[in-house]
Amino acid sequence: MRRFMAHLLPYPLLSLAILIMWLLLNQSVSPGQVVFGSLLALGGAWGMTTLGQETPRIRRPLTILWLGVIVFVDIVRSNIAVAKIIFRPGSRRGTPGFMAVKLDMRNPYGLAALAIVITSTPGTIWTNFSSASGILLIHVLDLQDEAEWVDTIKNRYERRLMEIFE
Repeated sequence: MRRFMAHLLPYPLLSLAILIMWLLLNQSVSPGQVVFGSLLALGGAWGMTTLGQETPRIRRPLTILWLGVIVFVDIVRSNIAVAKIIFRPGSRRGTPGFMAVKLDMRNPYGLAALAIVITSTPGTIWTNFSSASGILLIHVLDLQDEAEWVDTIKNRYERRLMEIFE
């Protein structure tokens, strides 16, 4: 029975996330929207099986919540910092630059989550990652203290993602 359920619904959390996102985007919870959203969710999960990826193993689910809070706070702070750079007349315009960070994480799901976190934070963008060397190249809108950025990525994000996925 368990094998049948795993075949019918190979990625249950992904399916649930797709269904919830569909309902939120449509701002309606009518029976038709639930049925159509469920079909999309099943199709998305079955589509993932064709990619041949193994299901991620979440080791510390509570760390996900804590990481979510940290990322939310960092996004709000970055929005304020970017708004100050853009809207303050006559102020300094920031010091844009590229920087390299040596990552220890190798889990593809953890790296994908880190890419989302970095790119979601205003003023930063993931530009390149070398899986051979583990070097991540990011662009920062206001790069004043490279050591602070490395510490943020390594200790606030990468460490927690490694606890979750590795």
